[in-house]
Amino acid sequence: MNDGPMSSSEPRARSLITVIVLLLVSAMAGCAHNSPRDPLEPVNRVVYKFNDGLDTMVIKPIATGYRAVLPGFARTGIGNFFSNLEDITVVINGVLQLKFPQAFSDAGRFLINSTVGILGFFDVGTHFGLEKHNEDFGQTLGYWGIGSGPYLVVPIIGPSSFRDAVGRWVDSFSDVVWQEDHIRTRNQFLATRAINDRARLLKSEKVLEAAAIDRYTFIREAYLQRRRNLVYDGNPPPEPEDYDPPAQPRSESERTPETLVVDQFGNIVAGAETVTGGVVPVLVEATSKVPARVEQPAANAGQTSAVAIPAVAAYSPDAVPTSAKEPTRNSTRMVRVWLPSSPLR
Repeated sequence: MNDGPMSSSEPRARSLITVIVLLLVSAMAGCAHNSPRDPLEPVNRVVYKFNDGLDTMVIKPIATGYRAVLPGFARTGIGNFFSNLEDITVVINGVLQLKFPQAFSDAGRFLINSTVGILGFFDVGTHFGLEKHNEDFGQTLGYWGIGSGPYLVVPIIGPSSFRDAVGRWVDSFSDVVWQEDHIRTRNQFLATRAINDRARLLKSEKVLEAAAIDRYTFIREAYLQRRRNLVYDGNPPPEPEDYDPPAQPRSESERTPETLVVDQFGNIVAGAETVTGGVVPVLVEATSKVPARVEQPAANAGQTSAVAIPAVAAYSPDAVPTSAKEPTRNSTRMVRVWLPSSPLR
């Protein structure tokens, strides 16, 4: 039996197998879920609770102590060191995304910080105008049109997606920390990087607690939006709106008048296109002989224009003369009002 040191590829292979098994179990367990962005939500919530419990009991207390012991400049230097190592992955993915000027800038930043910046502990590149970028293989896949796939919560790692889970595994081959052959040294670097990253999130955690009613949903939406923003370099196209099914046609018995004729006293004179069709006279006795004016819909919705037309004939049921079956006809000042819900014709 070989008791020698484990090769650097074995931990990555085990991690990949674990992710694949998790994906298969999650897919089977979440088939009946209806959420388009998070079809694996039942299993994701279980993993999220596990991660949250581990963070509460172990990771957060260590990060709190780490922050209390180390001064700010030391924590900044450690963060710069790991960020500088990550620039190797950034350069590679910049090339894969055909962002050659950016990749050249990132390579220069890595060289300057690794030398003048003493292995990256000092961010000299920023002072030389070399901007820090964020590129990884998950973004590279998105750049070439591969969708993120379902949202996925990975044990210990946290929020991810199918695409980003594959991207993390590919990026591990360019990660200097993961490439360290000495297991103890590699684990120490991994633990230090994780604790330093967690310590940086302690302050923002208060904002999360104040803003989120459902922490799981808040973290999911924040993660997906951030990843989409990174894929499109801060200028994502508008997301398609949710499907809005067309309104069902109303029955004839439910139709309401599209227009109303109102006289100068505010009385409703007639309603058009009612259940009986035509014009329904509801006039009181007319008192004015001013030529009627009808309001026509203007080109701009919500405005009307007045056009003179002949007086509208109307009658009052109480004023029907005995000598004739025709209603009493008078002329009055009237306007036609288009109801807000009616189409302008």
